[in-house]
Amino acid sequence: MRRVLILGGTAEARALAAELADIPSVHVVSSLAGRVTNPRLPVGEVRAGGFGGPDGLATWLAAERIDAVVDATHPFAARMTASAAEASVRTGVPLLVLRRPGWPQGPDDTWQRVSSLEAAATRLAEAATARLAIAKPVELAEPAEGTAQPTGPVRVFLTTGRRSLPVFSGLAGVWLLARSVDPPEPPVPPHVHVLLDRGPYTVEGELALIREHRLDVLVTKDSGGQLTAAKLVAARELGLPVIMVDRPPLPTGVRLVETVNAAALWAQG
Repeated sequence: MRRVLILGGTAEARALAAELADIPSVHVVSSLAGRVTNPRLPVGEVRAGGFGGPDGLATWLAAERIDAVVDATHPFAARMTASAAEASVRTGVPLLVLRRPGWPQGPDDTWQRVSSLEAAATRLAEAATARLAIAKPVELAEPAEGTAQPTGPVRVFLTTGRRSLPVFSGLAGVWLLARSVDPPEPPVPPHVHVLLDRGPYTVEGELALIREHRLDVLVTKDSGGQLTAAKLVAARELGLPVIMVDRPPLPTGVRLVETVNAAALWAQG
């Protein structure tokens, strides 16, 4: 029996667990970090909670006689991926990273790519200081001649997760509509409105949300996938600029695949 650990929490991890569950020669254990209340559970054996860093994970892999690890965590779960890579080197248990492709930018999209959440916050602070619409990548644009100068705070649609809120909550001149699955840790600043919701989302719903709250800019992470892509379509239709946070780099030497099928073939050895 080949024992496979899936580091999960994503739709791809659940799909992989379901595909491997039908293979008699493979036993799958899916691990969830436990950061989301009432997560969608995969089929088969589930382990909840962290491992205690690379040391704890290496010890667990040896004790459970794991033959292979598939890291199918969120593309921004950099700490877990780094721990998995280090534990793999220590134990000799092979590691594969399964990541869905990032979102492609279309010709009608107005995106600014930044390297981190902190860089995104800096861009918002600059926009708030000048109170200008972010109209082009890289630079702030002057309002078109004859148009009214915008007033009030920059109104931001923030979809980077509840744990990122402290990075943005201290910005002056910025109002945040922060959407997350679970509520952030209190206290929540008065200029932050928290919207608790879970995807998948529709384009119609995202359009209505942007219009209702008179949002100026969307800030999101390049998570990829269709579950939350509707906000990008809505932003494109409304001409709303997007600050896109790039994914953290993978550890050196880690093998990467982008489809569940490829991961399932690898996991079977």
